[in-house]
Amino acid sequence: MSDKYRRVRDIQAAPPTAPSIRQAGPMPVKVILALLSTLVLLVSALGYTSVGRLGSEVASAGNLALGGGEGTTGQTEDGATDILLVGSDSRTDAQGTPLSQQELERLNAGVDDGEENTDTLMVIRVPNDGSSATAVSIPRDTYINDDTFGNLKINGVFAAHKAAEMEELVEEGAEDLEAAEAQATEAGRQGLVKAVTDLTGIEVDHFAEIGLFGFVLLTDAVGGVEVCLNEAVDDEFSGAQFPAGVQTLDGTEALAFVRQRHGLPRGDLDRIVRQQAFMASLVNQTLAAGTLTNPSKLSDISTAVERSVVIDENWDILSFATQLANLAGGNVIFTTIPVTSIDGVGDYGESIVTVDVDEVHEFMDDLLSPAESTESSEASTSTDSPEAQAAGTEIMVLNAGQTSGLAGGVGAFLEEDGFDIVEVTNAQPGVYYSSQIVAADADDPAAILLAEQLGGLPITTNDGLDTDTIIVVAADDYDGPQSTTTTGPTAVDEDPVGTPGAELGEDPIAPEIDAGGDGPQCVN
Repeated sequence: MSDKYRRVRDIQAAPPTAPSIRQAGPMPVKVILALLSTLVLLVSALGYTSVGRLGSEVASAGNLALGGGEGTTGQTEDGATDILLVGSDSRTDAQGTPLSQQELERLNAGVDDGEENTDTLMVIRVPNDGSSATAVSIPRDTYINDDTFGNLKINGVFAAHKAAEMEELVEEGAEDLEAAEAQATEAGRQGLVKAVTDLTGIEVDHFAEIGLFGFVLLTDAVGGVEVCLNEAVDDEFSGAQFPAGVQTLDGTEALAFVRQRHGLPRGDLDRIVRQQAFMASLVNQTLAAGTLTNPSKLSDISTAVERSVVIDENWDILSFATQLANLAGGNVIFTTIPVTSIDGVGDYGESIVTVDVDEVHEFMDDLLSPAESTESSEASTSTDSPEAQAAGTEIMVLNAGQTSGLAGGVGAFLEEDGFDIVEVTNAQPGVYYSSQIVAADADDPAAILLAEQLGGLPITTNDGLDTDTIIVVAADDYDGPQSTTTTGPTAVDEDPVGTPGAELGEDPIAPEIDAGGDGPQCVN
């Protein structure tokens, strides 16, 4: 917060009360899996017959409380189809069959401690017109607040919900442990979908999950994948031992490549970049090299997916593949959600990645159509829209009444009309007793406009305010318009989840990588 807003807050409003939060400890992290196999299949312009066959033979998951989905026109209400891709460290295949000892040895993933973590999380956002696809990584250590378990890393959400459901079922006397395991897994997936929805602000329309061995199988099925390293690496923990430069990795080598974090300049952040670079190369290779015109490779890909991928039961893959038939490699982009720090501290002293949820929501919204948003913004500022008339004015909304959420509703209404709402909070007790607009100058056009927009509120002045700042006070006498949508930037401030670390500075969290080009992008 700038000095200006800190000063205004000190004068005009009391800080909000911090919520009471409890937390379950984070789940241990063993390995990380990066895979975009389903997207590789879905974006292909060829091979619809095999893709359609997969729709009936691949393992499915139900009762996931997914989002809006497609309507009768095939379009989603929020403008995009959003796919949650989950990489699991499960030592079973998609049908629940344990992997053989030989298959486990190929994973080189360490000892199974019984915890099933989801250390790779990505949201694939595809606009309704199918013109592009953006794969957005969510760092495994992203610290969130879960409705049930309080503050924890997002990669522990699935395991926490699954374990809690299993414990409850056993206490209730469940005799069919296989059925109980399936129900607990369903609860874990539901909890994870909810957590990703809350973090990103999107509606998860489809779900795809893949285990460790699927990564190895798919890489081998396409004949290996090219990668490029800036420097040679030798990491005993992941088994990554590679020279610098361009090289082709088989499945086992590729798993080590995307698992390494020790010895990398930025640790997990560089590992995310590796995941994205690998997947971009995989997508580019599959689309450009005619992999899906090769019956043998297509059969191997299908077998890999059938053994290792789980998708939601309502996903019409054939229809979706048709929608993306003309998608080119250069229009498949890989990026990462914005974060506020990478060395924050959790409630129990654990290292975490902190985020600003509002910023993440805005980032996801901008992926739909940045060009159209820019054009719309330029058009609105050249007209008599409220946004144009109040350009340069920053607005604070205070709740001076007893109605919970009143200021949030007023702020949301103004934000929907294009006003710049910088903060919503509670007024300091005893300062305001009625609804009003507070400005440095009663003749300020922006103040007059706000008063009109909010049903004719009176305008009062305060010499302590800057000329570009206006306060909107909503008290118990307020009867003007408000919105029921109070999440996002206009929500009342809450303490951040976790303690942020050092500011990130100007260095990007990860470069934007696309699946076009003539070769793999070199990474750390």
